[in-house]
Amino acid sequence: MSPVRSPLVVRGAIRVPGDKSMSHRALILAAMTNGSTRIRDILVSADVYATAGALRAMGVDMPALSADFVVHGRGLSSFHSPESALDCGNSGTTTRLLAGLVAGLEGRVARFEGDASLSRRPMGRVAVPLREMGARIEFERPDRHDSLPMRVTGGALTAITCENTQASAQVKGAVLLAALASGAGVTVREPYRSRDHTERMLTARGVHLIVTADGVTMPPAQRLAAVDVEVPADPSSATFLVALAALATAGVLRLEQVCLNPTRTGAFEVLERMGVRIDREEVRTVGGEPIGTLVVSPAALCATSIGGADIPRCIDELPILACVAACAVGETWITGAGELRVKESDRIRSVVDNLRQLGVEVHELPDGMRITGTQAALTGHVLTHGDHRIAMAFGVLAAMPDNRITIDDPGCVSVSYPTFWRDLAAAVDHTAVDRTAGDRNAGDRNAGRPSPLVIAIDGPAASGKSSTAQWVAQQLNVHHVDSGAFYRALTLVALESQVLPDQWTPDEVMALAPRITWRLTDRSVLPLVDGHVRDDAMRDTPVTRHVSRVAQMAAVRHWVNEQVRSAGSATDVVVDGRDIGTAVFPTAALKVFLVADPWERARRRLIQRLGRRPNDPEIAEETEALVARDALDAAQSAPARDAITIDTTTVTQEEQVERIVALARAARERRQGP
Repeated sequence: MSPVRSPLVVRGAIRVPGDKSMSHRALILAAMTNGSTRIRDILVSADVYATAGALRAMGVDMPALSADFVVHGRGLSSFHSPESALDCGNSGTTTRLLAGLVAGLEGRVARFEGDASLSRRPMGRVAVPLREMGARIEFERPDRHDSLPMRVTGGALTAITCENTQASAQVKGAVLLAALASGAGVTVREPYRSRDHTERMLTARGVHLIVTADGVTMPPAQRLAAVDVEVPADPSSATFLVALAALATAGVLRLEQVCLNPTRTGAFEVLERMGVRIDREEVRTVGGEPIGTLVVSPAALCATSIGGADIPRCIDELPILACVAACAVGETWITGAGELRVKESDRIRSVVDNLRQLGVEVHELPDGMRITGTQAALTGHVLTHGDHRIAMAFGVLAAMPDNRITIDDPGCVSVSYPTFWRDLAAAVDHTAVDRTAGDRNAGDRNAGRPSPLVIAIDGPAASGKSSTAQWVAQQLNVHHVDSGAFYRALTLVALESQVLPDQWTPDEVMALAPRITWRLTDRSVLPLVDGHVRDDAMRDTPVTRHVSRVAQMAAVRHWVNEQVRSAGSATDVVVDGRDIGTAVFPTAALKVFLVADPWERARRRLIQRLGRRPNDPEIAEETEALVARDALDAAQSAPARDAITIDTTTVTQEEQVERIVALARAARERRQGP
């Protein structure tokens, strides 16, 4: 007899972020064009920031990324060799597409670098056709492995017919961009048709292409016209929420303005084979791409086989399809997906190991896996290896009631879907879940509860927010998030940029934001700079002196708030910082606003900083500085209307922590119901 699982109800309408593949290409084609291109709804994520930063380094006038901006392209002649290596972060798309562009720019040279994950991924597949066309590609590792660092020298390219043994939109795009930049003709053939965004976007810009069932030909001497771009919602990102709805027991979920390009809808078709009902409404064509609204209803899921022509159309979605298969009736086979081994992680090994750890019967194949579905509750800890697709796939399983799943690095979703945890929580009908779940999840962290507990602690500078919040989090056995640490991390990288603080602009500071990510530890959410903890440097005097300047920037505040919301949507948290209870978490279960006499706040800060008892003149000077900062921060220092104010002037920290913990436990009991 199958176990009876607690219900999961979905509801609402969500527009997931803009398509990642199209966002990269929109920036690159706008930069290559001689004219102005308006770009709307681009994906603002770490990968796309990497492409924008690389283009800036090559002389492109690239503005800060936002929901609506204009790129003033100055044509191919404006590109120059970058003065330093192009940092591609974790983005294989950035690396391969821009390698193609540089290869077609005669006399330009660029060195490509990336993070540890990207530096393990093979680049030989793009190097082979580019070399055949006449570019010079050099791999710099001592073992001559075809991975980063890689140096590309552009040349006078010649026409070739590229016979790809694997269907790869990145290789195809790189070859087409190289040919376009150099004026050469090219033909690319593939065993299966890969994503065709490059072809569609080139055609929309006046480039003549001959598209056949097995490839594409671009005649020589083509020119680009400037065309405005509206980036539709990413179908790869949408698949995770489609999967959530498929695994639900009731409700309907609408996903709006999703790209329905037939080379991208393979995952939806696989899910439909498994029994999911996906209706397509309001379908229309925008910029040469079909888009529409997906209406998804839960289903009784059955196993299927995924292979052959399916694979290039759902390669990025295979981890979440595997997780859905783990809950389906029967045995699902995934074959022909060897490319998964050279993604951000070895996704075959990652998925297999994590499913096994959760209690799923799964067998690893050289090019895929065999999964036997189960209706049992799943319990365990997921290792993402910093791979955003792994984190999101298992995040969907973690959202199912009865499952007890923790995820080691939920912050890595910023690569492609920065608001994933918030959208995942929004897709669940919390009221329906709370009515039936009772107190099953009490005390668990990131354990299948779709609406994590948030305790917001606010107050003026030096009111004791951070130390109090850290102690409260320990008492409640949840994670602590210091929002101020994100401001400090961004201030630190701004100071290291060698630009004088009085010359900082929001665009310049935000261009550095992709260097900062976050990760869960046992007790806290830590911001990382270039993947490393830099806490001492972040707390040092230069950062303290200039952090207010950075915090006043609206774009920075928006970015920090998104990081904090993402963490608070991934796990139970105690969050401290400015405007936490008003702008960041207006629906937090508990909001506390700490106040204290400025003299007492100054005294506490100096004890912490100096490690000794300060004298009155020192306290007076520090008091003046705090009052001045209070004036600067006034707009962010007001308590929420439903916040509980605690004056800490005459109470010990232990006493204030006890009060907040008691309030938090009461708030948690109210959320869980009788």
